Order: sequence, then structure tokens, then C-alpha cells
Amino acid sequence: MAVGVFDSGLGGLTVLDAVQRRLPDVPFVYFADSAHAPYGVRDADDIYDLTTRAVERLWDEGCDLVVLACNTASAAALRRMQESWIPSDKRVLGVFVPLIEALTERQWGDNSPPREVAVQHVALFATPATVSSRAFQRELAFRAIGVDVEAQACGGLVDAIEEGDMILAEALVRSHVDALKRKMPKPQAAILGCTHYPLMFDIFQDALGADVQLLSQADLVPDSLADYLGRHPNMLGQGQSTRFLTTGTPEKVSRHATSFLKRQITFESV
Repeated sequence: MAVGVFDSGLGGLTVLDAVQRRLPDVPFVYFADSAHAPYGVRDADDIYDLTTRAVERLWDEGCDLVVLACNTASAAALRRMQESWIPSDKRVLGVFVPLIEALTERQWGDNSPPREVAVQHVALFATPATVSSRAFQRELAFRAIGVDVEAQACGGLVDAIEEGDMILAEALVRSHVDALKRKMPKPQAAILGCTHYPLMFDIFQDALGADVQLLSQADLVPDSLADYLGRHPNMLGQGQSTRFLTTGTPEKVSRHATSFLKRQITFESV
């Protein structure tokens, strides 16, 4: 019954923690490719190769459904995977969909022509690879017109969060928000386009201002996944218990994960 959740590192734990609260009876297998993190500075082919390797490992664990709780993988690899690589009895979902549904107030299955939406000035904070892919803008354009998206590549932020250096992480958040505001002084909404970033949600909100709607995947993915599993119960897979796997050093990854979630998390080596 396990569902796979993949991230290059520990950021996807923000999504996992939220979906576990929403779906307490569903076991998950979380895979952190910590040995190769961060993905945000890699090229698209490298990200594709690493992502497909990780997803195959989750399939081996009995997870017929895998959630890419990694915006960089979703942006740089998912479309290519869906077009030519994923077998018909497996599913791999990205984390852009719930964000775009929330922003446009329309369901993903709504294939009507793009239309104007309430929010017209959107800030996107993401890794360099996600920004350069323009995947968010591409998917948004299928559903909305007239939306100005200003993207800010947040170099160094994932590394600081992974290392637990929250003083540096806060300084980087404020610096990146300042840089974004020089390009778009008054965004109506802001997207946290990396699953590491919800760990800095309050800092982003403070730097942006209370009048800016801040959208985080940790808030949106749980309901979206619950809806998907309700419509596709056969995709629950064959695993029976929640496990945590990493390509990194299990002791170090477990220590940082426990600090992030404020509960004991024990990773196994793969």
C-alpha cells in the first residue's frame, strides 16, 4: 500500500509530513538522493538520469505511484519521463499541479481555453534549474492568460537548509526577496517553488509583506494526493510500512531530518 515520495534531499519531508497527516493510514517510502543533492545546480540530462534512477528504486520497493516532491525534478525531468519512459502500470506525479490549480482556481482536468484569473502578478522563488526550465510558466500558460510571472533563482538556499544553517538561510531568503522586489515591486502572490522553502515560510512572508498571498506545496499537495488516490485506489502499490531511504550517510541525514520535523526520523542506506 506504500506511496513513494522522492526528493533530492530533505525538502520533500515538508510534503511528506503534510500528506501523512492527511492520509494517516497510507504508508510511504521516502527516498532522499542526498549523495547528489542539490539538483538545482545540475543540467537537465543529469537531473533526468538521477530522477529516473531514484523512481526505479521506489518501484522496486512496491510503490506503483511516486510523487516527485522535488520541483527541480518535476520541472526538468517529469514531462520527458511521462512522454517516453513511465510504463502504463506506474504513475509519477509532480508538485506543480496543485500550485497551478490553486493559482488559477480551476481543476487540472479542465481543458477549456486559458482565461484571465484574479492574480496577475506572481513571484516564483525556485532553484536555478527550475527557473531556467520555465516549466511553471509553460504549465500556467495552458490555463491562464495575462499572468506576469517574475522568477527568482534562490542560489545557496537549499544548501543552507540541508546543512541546518538557518541564520544563513534567513539572510539568503531576505536577499532573494529584495532582488525579486527590484524586478516586481508589488507581487500579488508568491510561489515557494521548492519543497525546502516551506521551512522558511514565515521568513518569506515577513520579507514579502502580509498582503502577498504565499503558496506552498506542503499546504496544497495533501488534498490533491488524497483526491487522486480516491479516484485511483489501485495505485496504492504493495509496500506495507513507512520507510526512509537515502543515498547519503544515514546518520547525518537522519539527524538533519529529525531536526527539520521535530520527530525521530531514521533513514536507511541504499
